[in-house]
Amino acid sequence: MLNITAARRARRQVLELNIAPLIDMVFILLIFFLVTTSFVKETGVEVRRPTAATASPGPAAGVMVAVTADGRIFMDRREIPLESVQARVERALAENPEAGVMVVADTDARTGMSVAVMDACRRAGAREVALAAALPGKK
Repeated sequence: MLNITAARRARRQVLELNIAPLIDMVFILLIFFLVTTSFVKETGVEVRRPTAATASPGPAAGVMVAVTADGRIFMDRREIPLESVQARVERALAENPEAGVMVVADTDARTGMSVAVMDACRRAGAREVALAAALPGKK
């Protein structure tokens, strides 16, 4: 006698969706984007940048230092004294030696303080130190 139930079971195929390669591809893409993304550390304070007609967008700076109108210096969302700017920039450049430094000085900040911060950044070993400016009409 023919067992019909056993024949039907034998004909049934178990369909499986193997998602292991899909998960592997997602992790590879995640790693790719994490490695190629450059993270910019914000200064943590809002300043009014001076305008310059010849301002041009430059490469993204990896290290940002802000100088406020009242002469305070901010880096990584913390206020720091002028004496520690060089050490902190050296530490940031140790993580990313190719990073540039952007000094974001307020329009009303003293020129002497901005120059002192830029000098400390150069002494720290920064290859590119730039002063942030806004295009006319954009602030």
